[in-house]
Amino acid sequence: MERRQGCLQGLFELFLLNTLFDWLQRRFGFGRGCSCFGCGCGLIPAIVFILLFLSTCAGTDWTRLF
Repeated sequence: MERRQGCLQGLFELFLLNTLFDWLQRRFGFGRGCSCFGCGCGLIPAIVFILLFLSTCAGTDWTRLF
């Protein structure tokens, strides 16, 4: 039987993911440094953020508290 994480753990992971994404955007985000393929290096962290966000939301059992 597969045990999935609970609601609070999922919310905590989303909080950490958001904090990490904000830090990456300030350091390497859109308008910072050289551009990657003309769309800015912020595109790479944005794609990674979307993938991690979707995997966190899909792997969380939102009916369990812990």
